Amino acid sequence: MGDLAAVSKRLRPKRISPAAVLVPLIDDDDGLRVLLTQRARHLKHHPGQISFPGGRIEAGDQGPAAAALRETEEEIGIGGDHVDVLGYLDNYLTITGYTVTPVVGRIRRCPPLTLDANEVDDAFTVPLEFLFNPERHQLRRKRIMGLEVPIYEIWWQERRIWGATAAMLVGFYNTIFNK
Repeated sequence: MGDLAAVSKRLRPKRISPAAVLVPLIDDDDGLRVLLTQRARHLKHHPGQISFPGGRIEAGDQGPAAAALRETEEEIGIGGDHVDVLGYLDNYLTITGYTVTPVVGRIRRCPPLTLDANEVDDAFTVPLEFLFNPERHQLRRKRIMGLEVPIYEIWWQERRIWGATAAMLVGFYNTIFNK
């Protein structure tokens, strides 16, 4: 059996910064869908990965919801006036040094998206019913910093949703269904 304290110390970031993401639920004639982005491929951290809009909580932000809404408008052009904040999911600590607060928000009649090419290559939606199917929540092992760690992975068509984003989606499912 391994030493959990040693593993934890090795994986825990030295500095932790607060961040927030919006878990955008599009609520329209097509049913409930989750809006996801594909990060720009030229970014230094997590290039090309599937994510929620969001980022670091800045000094002027009045909490996680304000940061998530600000970042959503910057990244994909949906202003806070289009989002009804429904609540928060459990914080998620990333190995890259962020404590991320997922903010769940409903968007009725999604406006046209304006993607910031500096941050986002693409945006797409996935039916919430698909994401809430636990058979889609695949637990895999990935080598990170020399250690095998469990990560969630959800495939939607040809897109791999994994890591923090998949873990937050699984956490959302667990919250809704009291798992």
